[in-house]
Amino acid sequence: MNIKPIRSEKDYRAALRRIDELIVKDPKEGTDAFDELDLISTLVESYENVHYQIEAPDAVSAIRYIMEEKGLTQKDLVKHFNGSKGLVSSVLSGKRELSKSVIKALHEELGIPYEILMA
Repeated sequence: MNIKPIRSEKDYRAALRRIDELIVKDPKEGTDAFDELDLISTLVESYENVHYQIEAPDAVSAIRYIMEEKGLTQKDLVKHFNGSKGLVSSVLSGKRELSKSVIKALHEELGIPYEILMA
């Protein structure tokens, strides 16, 4: 096992190739290959957290994503927006903020995390 830090894109790509090689072998827990896979995966995750950060979506983007995924229309959201078609339209166009009751409903009914809805 020859593990070294990932300091460059070249190192990163080499680590990904090694992960692929190890996954194909399907190493059993407790083996050197399993430990190597675990260590390299941790290094890759750390590198990605620094170099490939993914920003959380804003509330409107998250709502639109869920609408698309679940095949919902603005009309389908009215019940979560206190029965107001206008409020749905205003929020989705960015003209109004979400109220606490709407945040709670969207979280409970559609599973959108509070952290995203309140950001």
